Amino acid sequence: MSKVALITGITGQDGSYLAELLIKKNYVVHGFVRQEGKRRKLNNLWRIKKIIKKLKLHSLNFENENHIKKLINTIKPNEVYHLAAQAYDGHSFKNEFYTLNTNFNFTHKILSAVKETCPKAKFFFAGSSEMYGKNIKNKINETTNFDPSSAYGIAKTASHYLIKNYRENFNFNASTGILFNHESPRKDDRFVLKKIAKSVVKIKFGLQKHIVLGDIKSKRDWGHAKDYVYAMWLINKQRKASDYIIGTGQLNTVENFLKKAFKYVGLDYKKFLKIDKKFFRAKDSKARIADPKKLVRNLKWKRKYSFEKLVKDMIEGELNKFNLK
Repeated sequence: MSKVALITGITGQDGSYLAELLIKKNYVVHGFVRQEGKRRKLNNLWRIKKIIKKLKLHSLNFENENHIKKLINTIKPNEVYHLAAQAYDGHSFKNEFYTLNTNFNFTHKILSAVKETCPKAKFFFAGSSEMYGKNIKNKINETTNFDPSSAYGIAKTASHYLIKNYRENFNFNASTGILFNHESPRKDDRFVLKKIAKSVVKIKFGLQKHIVLGDIKSKRDWGHAKDYVYAMWLINKQRKASDYIIGTGQLNTVENFLKKAFKYVGLDYKKFLKIDKKFFRAKDSKARIADPKKLVRNLKWKRKYSFEKLVKDMIEGELNKFNLK
């Protein structure tokens, strides 16, 4: 009999890749979409367009606890992947009430409903490296202290402690995967690597003259979303719940991605780059780096995508959109 999985945030980058992975593994996959979302045109669900007929989507009022509980009781999932969030950290200061409501209160409602209706289900929560804020002195592992410095990071940290509380006090199989930066062709356009990938292809074919960026020396621990959703699945397969860092353990600069992306289409990035200091951010001077040893050791996680493969996949994703590959 096929396992049943529920994914919140199924229309996002991670949710769409996770849904594809679970379908390949013969899961029955359910997904929550915001109540207004199901009435949108299909092109707003572009990440799941190819698999949408294989999914069971449910329109959800995120504010209605009874509605959430009723749907989960109907679905009766074996595994829950809670990925839905207000995920763009730059916005969390501007709209802190929305950020806290979406990233903490909704987590609490989902967690409570699953525990009450499906107490034997396994629960994965998507944490974030933003939970560590300015604590970036060494490689970050599962014992590193949290020090969030944004509403987004605060909400994720609070949600993690809620997960931990349910696990320890109610014997509920709930884990947090603390995800470092991860990209793909399905990343939101507001993020820098996606911005670069789109601009490179447009410049290559004369649709754009130059690209404007901030500090290209800034570093991040960047991985591919496909590798990270595979880690989520491994975490939810473990017999005893535990928390894990999900990252590459390697730092790369924006400039390195820029150079490789332009080189992939036969161009020199220096001829097209403009620097604007208004895009500089204070925290860009320092970077958090993951230590995923526990994930590799305990769950035998192995990445398939190097940084070079990530660059290639993102550029080819844009070429395919323009039918120019």
